[in-house]
Amino acid sequence: MAQPGFWDRQESAQSTVAELKALNGFVKPFDEAVRAIADIQAMIEMAEEDPSFAAEVPAELEHVEKLVAGLELKGLLNGAHDASGAIVTINARDGGTDANDWAEMLLRMYIQWAGRNEYSVELLDRQDNEAAGINSAALAVRGPMAYGYLKGETGMHRLVRISPYNAEGKRQTSFAAIDVSPEINDSVPLELKDEDIREDVFRASGAGGQHVNKTSSAIRLTHFPTGIVVQCQNERSQHKNRATALKMLRARIARAEEEKREAEDAARYQSKAKTGFGSQIRNYFLHPDQRVKDSRTGYYVGSFHSVMDGNLQGFLDAFLRWRVGQEVATEDDK
Repeated sequence: MAQPGFWDRQESAQSTVAELKALNGFVKPFDEAVRAIADIQAMIEMAEEDPSFAAEVPAELEHVEKLVAGLELKGLLNGAHDASGAIVTINARDGGTDANDWAEMLLRMYIQWAGRNEYSVELLDRQDNEAAGINSAALAVRGPMAYGYLKGETGMHRLVRISPYNAEGKRQTSFAAIDVSPEINDSVPLELKDEDIREDVFRASGAGGQHVNKTSSAIRLTHFPTGIVVQCQNERSQHKNRATALKMLRARIARAEEEKREAEDAARYQSKAKTGFGSQIRNYFLHPDQRVKDSRTGYYVGSFHSVMDGNLQGFLDAFLRWRVGQEVATEDDK
């Protein structure tokens, strides 16, 4: 980073900075744990001469245990793309206007979580619904191990509440689908042939400024071999939308390849593949009581609004541990 010209290539420089942050996320707590253990050893030696030092040992031991537990959790982030940024795509599903509102609530939830963890967020695409909420949105979350933490969010998220859009005040069940893909930079080899991609240009819709519905700036890319479709209309510039859509396409293809490897491993060990895009993974309740529960891990938070404000880390950590438990069970079955 100290070399002249390091910042001349912004994307490469930012990738290096992200790599440094990811490495420091392991190295700094490891060094802290080593120092804390040395301090405990010194306290024990001094306690032989002055027993008052012994009283400080339990608190220091508890501190070390927390550091080691955190390191063990970080050690689970060992996937091929876990250190990458994450592209989170949110789509409203069943539930009418409530589902559109629910999708927007989830968009805010992930932005709040990113802010709590000092991750940067870039809104790549947003399609507002005419009545309320959004039809879909895509955002990039960038920071140490962003994809490693968020990839377990892929799946269907279910909300149960008294509908604010129902005049009779009936209970409504709404669904939103989340898909998380790794943000792949140009240095990662991923072959995309021009003849495999169809590009459609259309007018942007929804909120977005004076250019909306006046210029054909929105881009939709269809990848024939995989059937993946992405689109971007967030920028005024057609060129910028095309670049963003291509980045989203690379991310979705990388995710599809990762899922293919997981399915092959599952078939080899005669086990079920990991929870995917179409599976219901979490239930959010505002009626009859307020709670959020993950259907895979059983992890539970008794405050709906706390989760909506970005208190997600417990769910993400629980998924990492659950995934390892699934892999261990698979090996035992084998």
